Amino acid sequence: MITTLFIVALILIYFVIKFNTTEKNPALSIPDFWHVDLLKYVPFYKSLNHEQQSVFKNRMALFLKEIQIEGVHIEVANKDKMLIAASAVIPVFHFPDWHYNNLKIVWLYPDRFNQELGFAEKDENRNILGLVGTGRFENQMILSQKALYHGFRNNTDKLNTAVHEFVHLIDKMDGKIDGIPQILMNQPMAAAWLEIMHHEMEQINNDKSDIRSYGGTSEAEFFAVACEYFFSRPKLMKRKHPDIYQMLESCFLQETTK
Repeated sequence: MITTLFIVALILIYFVIKFNTTEKNPALSIPDFWHVDLLKYVPFYKSLNHEQQSVFKNRMALFLKEIQIEGVHIEVANKDKMLIAASAVIPVFHFPDWHYNNLKIVWLYPDRFNQELGFAEKDENRNILGLVGTGRFENQMILSQKALYHGFRNNTDKLNTAVHEFVHLIDKMDGKIDGIPQILMNQPMAAAWLEIMHHEMEQINNDKSDIRSYGGTSEAEFFAVACEYFFSRPKLMKRKHPDIYQMLESCFLQETTK
């Protein structure tokens, strides 16, 4: 009962926020000091030239204007907004007209949470780092702040929860999260991708791949996990998984190893 009331409260908070901010927010700009922090925390941003970095920051500003970010039992800091916006822009950087039309709000939790969105420290089922909402949580994303920070603090583990969830949203643009984003792939590409994906999932499940095991649980999760790898450790992926790298490079229109 408490969980149900908590979920209803979240939904009501969202609509109050939406009502109070619609058509009232002026165009946002990125604070100048974010440039230094982006260079420090976001390797993708650091790899861009000066002109591209300006574009990246403008895209972040647009995202923050369009999407609400609210904390649950935490205060949302500038760093949170910066890393969430950067995570949103990274996979769609080369799609200049991209908008996340299937997202309205990001809820930021302190740490892991369970299927019912509870986050009591003693809860043994509190094992979710991020999710894209469905049903009554349609157009909403939930992220763990701790996982958000980890994704930009550790540059070796090929793990970035926020990028993972935004990739799910990209995948969902055709109506379903199935690991085959039709907005990025035509039919011949999708057929080739399925073959590559199924082969590597088998390798994962036989413990013969360095792609993390969660990618072997479903096609949707394989796509998101592979994209984490692609954007976090592109040079390593190009060397170890050239076929996957080439396919994702074609999907996202970017050479990430420069």
